[in-house]
Amino acid sequence: MSNMFSRIAVTNYVVVLVFSLTFLEHGLLFQRVSSLGINYGQVGDNLPPPDKVLQLLGSLHINKTRIYDTNPKVLTSFANSNIELFVTVENQMLPSLVDPQQALQWVTSRIKPYFPATKIGGIAVGNELYTDDDSSLIGYLVPAMMSIHAALVQTGLDKYIQVSTPNSLSVLQESYPPSAGCFRPQVAGVMMQLLSFLHSTKSPFWINAYPYFAYKDSPTKIPLDYVLFNPNPGMLDPYTKYHYDNMLYAQVDAVIFAMARLGFKDIEVGVSETGWPSKGDGDEIGATVANAAVYNKNLLKRQLLGEGTPLRKNMRLDVYLFALFNEDLKPGPTSERNYGLYQPDETMAYNVGLLSSSQSSTSTTNSIVSLTSSASTDIKRGNQRFIYFKCVYLLAIHMLITRRY
Repeated sequence: MSNMFSRIAVTNYVVVLVFSLTFLEHGLLFQRVSSLGINYGQVGDNLPPPDKVLQLLGSLHINKTRIYDTNPKVLTSFANSNIELFVTVENQMLPSLVDPQQALQWVTSRIKPYFPATKIGGIAVGNELYTDDDSSLIGYLVPAMMSIHAALVQTGLDKYIQVSTPNSLSVLQESYPPSAGCFRPQVAGVMMQLLSFLHSTKSPFWINAYPYFAYKDSPTKIPLDYVLFNPNPGMLDPYTKYHYDNMLYAQVDAVIFAMARLGFKDIEVGVSETGWPSKGDGDEIGATVANAAVYNKNLLKRQLLGEGTPLRKNMRLDVYLFALFNEDLKPGPTSERNYGLYQPDETMAYNVGLLSSSQSSTSTTNSIVSLTSSASTDIKRGNQRFIYFKCVYLLAIHMLITRRY
């Protein structure tokens, strides 16, 4: 009898999963995925107000977002919603927050007045404090994290809010193959302190991972399909024999191996940023609408499957997409201003299956590129018929299988 019910349960799961992937493929559905969040940057002068952003996120069934400050307007607007916020301590504030009293003041003024009405689930202390160009603030990192955590304990919020920090891949000395992953000697001491803190507080290690950068720097050596999650031969780690069919998972596992080399094997790793630019300068190879759409769409499919990496197959990988909007005031190359899934006017930059419940067919047609749109009405109708009959077929199979029991 137990085998009968387990078979029915498996059948139900398979049918629901196929339904979900079918509709995602045609841009008609995006179901809530608890492991998926999105970065909500605000470096622009034409972005919609926070209350409009809240409506957009709700219509997309996204329930986690990360902001790069503690903007009171955002914290207030997101009150009494189902969206969890991951807020940030700006880099320049770290030296002062080493002082426990300053950290307590920060928590009591920036966090406590909004919680629990606003679901604040995490505090990012700084962002990418170690890069190839600058590491001047990294010495303040762990002391500031400890002071903020102590302030959360003092205010009774530590049970609800985790403290961590997003790192760039620059902290790694080696990342290929993943089993060779190790931290740079310059940050090894700080990493020991950071990992000890994360282990003791049961907080995740966050990494900003962009396969795009690796491809841009070596387009003749790195296969595009490998970085875009497209079907490809992949690579085999010669030491672990794990097979990798995409670069993002290889990057995450390289971080896990680096932590293990310092004696920490059980800390969760999450991706605090990943994405692909839809536009770039002449030397930014691969920064196109088509590639951005494929990368993010394929990543969404992986998230829907609840996948883990080859090293941690049974541990779902938490990911925050970068970013919600194109931000016109971001400095740097053109790509920096073109990571958004949406334009500031809330139209899609391209369609990855994140079709909101409030969007009409007109708004979809007006998006820059829609993977689901067609120049021909006949083709659209043909696609609709195909989806309809595919669903009927799946339902029939489902009914026949379950009827046997």
